[in-house]
Amino acid sequence: MELRIRIIAVLAAMAASIMPLGAQTPPPRSLTMGPIDPYLIANRSAEIELARSAAPPSISAHAEVLVLDRHGFKVAVPGTNHYVCLVERSWDATPADSPKYWNPESRGPDCLNPAAAKSYLPIVLLKTRLALAGESGGQIAAAVEAAFNQNKLPALEPGAMSYMLSKQAYFGPGQGNWHPHVMFFVPFNMRDSWGANLPGSPVFASDDAPDRLTVFMIPVARWSDGTPDPRAGS
Repeated sequence: MELRIRIIAVLAAMAASIMPLGAQTPPPRSLTMGPIDPYLIANRSAEIELARSAAPPSISAHAEVLVLDRHGFKVAVPGTNHYVCLVERSWDATPADSPKYWNPESRGPDCLNPAAAKSYLPIVLLKTRLALAGESGGQIAAAVEAAFNQNKLPALEPGAMSYMLSKQAYFGPGQGNWHPHVMFFVPFNMRDSWGANLPGSPVFASDDAPDRLTVFMIPVARWSDGTPDPRAGS
């Protein structure tokens, strides 16, 4: 039970929301990111390395790599296999009304497969551009909803998934890292379709209403460098 509580806490922090559209209480408009510098990684090579640590080298070495600057994510290394690796920040994976929405220490190395790069990445890029422009969490959530309603964001492509196998991932105080895991992105409100979150199930899930998707998370035994997760099965 203790493990299950800890996993659900991590899921809640990583998902953009677990509440239905319209049920959120957005933070005050003044609750914006503040100074940008704490969110940036000064060493460009270090951010590239961190982004690539999300997936095995057989994938990440050939992926496009994005790094964050003051205006958004930019291509730092072109890719050849249509995967995209980046380090997501707190606003990409935290509910808009959470006090951790603007946690500058959050680092989530993520490597998206081609389907996710086409259909999930645009959400991340939009949120990031708005965050850096000074929008609040509530404004960002509203802008994402409007973009979907106006067909400015694509529908999820079948097979969209990503790797989060980095030992260096950090999701904030009291959470740290989790297990190495793979994530699958499917249309919203499909949490029950995989038997996720049930006793004994290896699949965990969270419905993400604002981004109109369900995220399935499956822990795996090894980190991207091939070393075992010592907490696997615990």
